Amino acid sequence: SVFLHWLTSAYILFAVPYFVYDIYAMFLCYWHKLHVKGHEVDDRPKSKSVALTRYLRREFLMVLHHVVMVTVCFPVSVFWRQGKGDYFQGVMFLAELSTPSVCLGKILIQYKQQHTLLHKVNGALMLVTFFICRVLLFPYLYYVYGRYASIPFYLVPLVVPWQCNLGAALLMAPQVYWFSLICRGALRLFTGSSSHSHGPTTPPAKPCLDSHTPLPQQANGYSSRMATLDMPTTMTH
Repeated sequence: SVFLHWLTSAYILFAVPYFVYDIYAMFLCYWHKLHVKGHEVDDRPKSKSVALTRYLRREFLMVLHHVVMVTVCFPVSVFWRQGKGDYFQGVMFLAELSTPSVCLGKILIQYKQQHTLLHKVNGALMLVTFFICRVLLFPYLYYVYGRYASIPFYLVPLVVPWQCNLGAALLMAPQVYWFSLICRGALRLFTGSSSHSHGPTTPPAKPCLDSHTPLPQQANGYSSRMATLDMPTTMTH
């Protein structure tokens, strides 16, 4: 018999409005930040249409992620799979286990707590959970299917429908990219900390270890060169 769980479809129905709202919220954050004292830029757009174009260029990958989740993952999860694959969809939801450490990292950045032990511990936790729950997740799904179908792991991509391989590749690609950013941030965080361990213990005046020139900030409000395990907040999804 086949055991279905109501949450596998209900969670998607809950997540879709969030993704739509998050795109709008990120744009509002970007728009209002352009008008906050101390964050103005010389070529600040006067109209929202121009600002929207710049926002989409700056946050292209994140917006694309949200759009794909709404236009592709939603119909596939709710309609196309026809009640099959609850286990695999449930495993996909485990990706959200990395979200708390990602969000806490952003909060610590905003409160300028990059030098604290909590930030280092949270950064290490984010590195591990993101790798396990978002990068290793896809090879694990192929491994489990191979055991279920009694076929070798390396033959699974040749057996499953091409749509599954394409979907897994498209979902995994941004996770690998974001994980590379996390690794670079971790390298800056921990090597920077060790290089300053023999110097003064007071925290640096600027949150950026590899540059003294502040860069334009992203819509989520954080510089891409902050010495943190930094990543877009919804890489979280």
